Amino acid sequence: MKHIIIAFIFTGILMSCNSSDKTKTTTEDSAEMESKEKNIAIESNRELKSITTDADLIATALMAAPEESRADSKVIGYNMKGEFVTLKEGTNEFIILADDPNKNGFSAACYHKDLEPFMARGRVLKAEGKSHQDIFEIREEEMKSGALKITTGATLHIYYGAKTDFDPKTSKVDGAQMRYVVYMPFATSESTGLPEAPIATNHPWIMNPGTHRAHIMISPLPEEHN
Repeated sequence: MKHIIIAFIFTGILMSCNSSDKTKTTTEDSAEMESKEKNIAIESNRELKSITTDADLIATALMAAPEESRADSKVIGYNMKGEFVTLKEGTNEFIILADDPNKNGFSAACYHKDLEPFMARGRVLKAEGKSHQDIFEIREEEMKSGALKITTGATLHIYYGAKTDFDPKTSKVDGAQMRYVVYMPFATSESTGLPEAPIATNHPWIMNPGTHRAHIMISPLPEEHN
């Protein structure tokens, strides 16, 4: 009789544990499903629009700058008429090059104002019909001669993506992400300890080592992978 009672008690405990595990699993599954449903709802409620005005160009370009600096950053670039102009005046240390509406995809770049002579020189040479390699070689010589300068550590913030539609409420471009370039003129793998190729998709590495365009590349993972 004693053995039968013990068996009943043991069976009851097992049933209780199984019931508890099932309840816990059901609750976790329900919470996960609810979270997914919320994310889907948020995505479906987004109303994306195309970049059709200079105001759109400014709003999306500002996303390349640190959030606290956007209001006072200068924005330059091609307007909707195809003219290279100052789209927005600024008072802080940042200059932002807006997306070119006549090119596929999206790309806006924010950089320290001390980099503007270097950037402007590249634009002038490109307008003259110089090739990418020509521009590289000309600026290399001008950097070596002192005609051009890049401040070591000056950073370029790039906001880019394959799509151009954006959320007018947040100014975020659909699917766009950040990439960072830290200029280190004439630095090498030996002088920095960085590899010359990324060892993972979000690891820093040095590009164009030993040249005037030597820079540290940092490409964070897209938000959905974080």
